[in-house]
Amino acid sequence: MEKQELIDKAFEAMKNSYAPYSRYHVGAAVLTKDGTVFKGTNIENASLGATNCAERSAVFAAYSNGCRKDDIVALAIVSDGDQVCAPCGICRQVLSELINQDTPIYLSNGKEEVDMTIYRLLPMQFGLKDVIR
Repeated sequence: MEKQELIDKAFEAMKNSYAPYSRYHVGAAVLTKDGTVFKGTNIENASLGATNCAERSAVFAAYSNGCRKDDIVALAIVSDGDQVCAPCGICRQVLSELINQDTPIYLSNGKEEVDMTIYRLLPMQFGLKDVIR
């Protein structure tokens, strides 16, 4: 699958966003090595801590269907914002544990794109190695 196709799948997911509080719509699409695409969108809640971001929704869907980090070959995250969106802190932490460090992450708002990796987004990661000794 081409990069643009994955970005388009993320825009499809964004149509299902539930964002009555922020009015900021985000979509994500995870591509696995067998060609399966798992989509996710942001789902907000009045208790903002109960909100789930698009990229976590997509990655959790992949994991819920048996995929693991070595199965994930790319992630696209898109928004309807004026600037290209980047994952929030919680999502960066989750991605640092659930995708490989060099997995391509494509960010887009439909006007511009940025190619990233989780290592570039979160270079000093806290993970399993820090918790279990």
